[in-house]
Amino acid sequence: MLHGCARDPEKHSVSELAVSGTKSMLRTDADMQKVLNKYASFDAKAVEKTTPAEARMQPTIADAVKGVLADEKRDSTPTVLVPGITTRDITVPGAAGSLPATVFTPNGAGPFPVVLYFHGGGWVFADRKVYDGGARGLSKQANAVVISVDYRLAPENKFPAAHDDALAVYRWLTTNASSVNGDPKRLALAGESAGGNLAVATAVAAHKAGLTAPRHVLSVYPVAQSSTDTESYLKYADAMPLNRPMMLWFISQVTNTPADAKDPRIDLVHANLQGLPPVTVINAEIDPLRDDGAQLETALRSAGVSVERKVYPGVTHEFFGTAAVVQKAQQAQEYAGERLKADLAK
Repeated sequence: MLHGCARDPEKHSVSELAVSGTKSMLRTDADMQKVLNKYASFDAKAVEKTTPAEARMQPTIADAVKGVLADEKRDSTPTVLVPGITTRDITVPGAAGSLPATVFTPNGAGPFPVVLYFHGGGWVFADRKVYDGGARGLSKQANAVVISVDYRLAPENKFPAAHDDALAVYRWLTTNASSVNGDPKRLALAGESAGGNLAVATAVAAHKAGLTAPRHVLSVYPVAQSSTDTESYLKYADAMPLNRPMMLWFISQVTNTPADAKDPRIDLVHANLQGLPPVTVINAEIDPLRDDGAQLETALRSAGVSVERKVYPGVTHEFFGTAAVVQKAQQAQEYAGERLKADLAK
């Protein structure tokens, strides 16, 4: 297991917001805490007490980042925050119809390697626009085209709808990468949270289907197993912005029966992971899903897959897309870009 940089005590503050109900106090990076403070100021309703429709209207960590930038009188325009990336919206074929997607393209002639990226949100809410920061940052750091897709959401489209969409889009990409100035021989998969699960699950499904293999899989704080009783789930049960009650709510919205949670597309640590390309797992320290990443790393190693995992101290779930204001997020995006570039360049 690889870990992030050591903490600088002068750059951390004791956080009652990152984890509000635990006995032990956690030290959160000051810049991460600033985002959490802004997020808390929105006074949003607890997700587990909302309907999916209400949850989709709630403020996000992306909104908190914009709020911090506004407080600091900084420009929040994405092209200013991450220069050198152009975007265009397209539609791509999902498993049951067309899906909206955004193509992020770095400056240059191409063709570029292509990263298919899946956003987070527990398979229930959020979209590619909420997760613009992560996808845009990856395009910059990996010098690759990134396609961020809006797969179908639960509960309107329960499991395995999102997984079916993810595989359908990847199947399309294997023969249509040139349409986005991409190289069909240099493909990768990436995602955050629920999307981190989709990235690995899609690699497994692509291998099983005999599709062109991705060169690399980036899985950022993924959902990787079905138990909510791990050490990190219990330690960070009240964490912000993701906590244990929220995860239980997500599971109830996504699954048809308890058996769905045990399906290897969700329960990745019990999937057949043999034959996968190199995988990078990124975790936040203050996150119920931290141990999901650890279990996934162990399962991948047991399957003979090359894997690196980094845990970033002092930050929480959703930190990856906050690079405009959080230093560890910038570091994580740079690390992810290096890992992707190394395999996509071969």
